[in-house]
Amino acid sequence: MSFYETLLKQTDDARSGLLTAPIIQGCLRGEVSLPSYVAFLREAYHHVRHTVPLLRACKAALPERHAWLRGPLDEYIEEEQGHDGWILDDIRACGGDADAVREGMPGHAAEVMVAYAYDMIARRNPLGFFGMVHVLEGTSVSLALLAADQIQQSLALPDGAFSYLRSHGTLDQEHTAHFAMLMNVIEDPRDQADIVHAARAFFRLYGDVFRDLPLPQATREASSRSGMGVAS
Repeated sequence: MSFYETLLKQTDDARSGLLTAPIIQGCLRGEVSLPSYVAFLREAYHHVRHTVPLLRACKAALPERHAWLRGPLDEYIEEEQGHDGWILDDIRACGGDADAVREGMPGHAAEVMVAYAYDMIARRNPLGFFGMVHVLEGTSVSLALLAADQIQQSLALPDGAFSYLRSHGTLDQEHTAHFAMLMNVIEDPRDQADIVHAARAFFRLYGDVFRDLPLPQATREASSRSGMGVAS
């Protein structure tokens, strides 16, 4: 079994725990609201804006035996540039205050997740950051495109409100294959264990971000009118 397959197997229960977050399950049923979606975008902005700094921190902290990862990290850095700007554009397309989001603070769960990522790189093992990559990109592939379709259909928002979800969902399909290739080159048992440990932690931390989002407040009247159980 390759290390990537091992990573999937040893984190499967943690991934399932993330997917049980009520707001994710509700979204998949079409139970969405504009405040919930904008809240998701707000928290996404506050962790995505750290993606490039975290990639640079990881690269800088790599021991010489992992110098081969510097090139792939440079590629990630180039590809991730500007994604936080996509999210601000989506917020504007939803009628939200993107400037307030940019100048504001993240929720507690997002702040803790980002702090743990920096701590993992500085204190434990820079390769542990790949646990975060596995969680965020793997979740994007499985959920982003489906969630975008459900939200847009329910709320009748313009295409310009989904640049982050749709672009990330498509890009991360390519990233996941590249990520699997990189993971299968990592042979040191300590590095492998740290990546698995970090991925399990990030599944829990990212799940907390979703669990902290405001749930759509469905009403029976709205449900009976739509026949779809869509939240208002």
